[in-house]
Amino acid sequence: MYTIRLQTGFQYDCKGRTWHDIPHGPVRVDVRVVTPWLAPIVWNGTFSTDILNAQYNEKTLPIGLTTFAMKKYIVFLKTFIETAEKFFMVGHKVNYYVFTDRINEVPQFTLGNGRQLMILLLPAYKRWQDVSMRRMEIIRDYSQQRFIHEVDHLVCVDVDMKFTDDVGMEIIGDLVGTLHPGFFKSSREEYPYERRALSEAYIPYHEGDYYYAGGNFGGKVQEVIKLTNHCHHAVLADKANNIEARWHDESYINKYFLHHKPTKVLSPEYIWLYYYGDPPIVQKKRFVEVPKNRAWIRY
Repeated sequence: MYTIRLQTGFQYDCKGRTWHDIPHGPVRVDVRVVTPWLAPIVWNGTFSTDILNAQYNEKTLPIGLTTFAMKKYIVFLKTFIETAEKFFMVGHKVNYYVFTDRINEVPQFTLGNGRQLMILLLPAYKRWQDVSMRRMEIIRDYSQQRFIHEVDHLVCVDVDMKFTDDVGMEIIGDLVGTLHPGFFKSSREEYPYERRALSEAYIPYHEGDYYYAGGNFGGKVQEVIKLTNHCHHAVLADKANNIEARWHDESYINKYFLHHKPTKVLSPEYIWLYYYGDPPIVQKKRFVEVPKNRAWIRY
């Protein structure tokens, strides 16, 4: 048996399992920790925080974290930022980029050294689906005009979430997707891809690697620009044909990752919904959904 060293801090054997001498972490033989194209799948126990921090400590630019606190979703922002300060990239520089149409309702925060909050005003949209469908265009435009000059990497997440355990440099990669908590054990035929052939998000039943969550993706700013630009143009093409993809921007993200493989895949630890229970295989729930009344919050 031989090892494949993919990235400092990660180490795997030829069957996609952690090697016995992985530093500072137990062996995981209960989950797959490498994709068929040899990208790491990040689970608790498959990486060394110390090695990764040493690798990235010399970076001078902050990490960008984007989220949309639109309409009533502004109520989640306080918990989102306060828990991020406790658990997200602790000890590293972070730029929080918060898009909102309710700038006067943004709370005051006390942030750690090297961490900044930027509030970016957007027009109000009538439907929550419109916010979702415009997200790709907005992230692309701001990435091209601003973010690329201010950060190396972007992490793009939903605001109706909270950090409940450490999220650090293990999530940083050139192009990063996150396994959806509802489908990480499903077969490709069960994935809720867009199945209408006329849609730009279409994926047939015999294709697909994983089902990725739309609420956590990222990578180098240049790669995020490519992803969001592709998804935005796919949205426009579908709109011209009166098509709205099944799961909005999540459907287009899955189509993009089908043909542009992520260089790192995060386990469902990084976007957990307790709607799916509390399975022991997901040893840590690091970023979890905040309970809410969907009917009230969306309308």
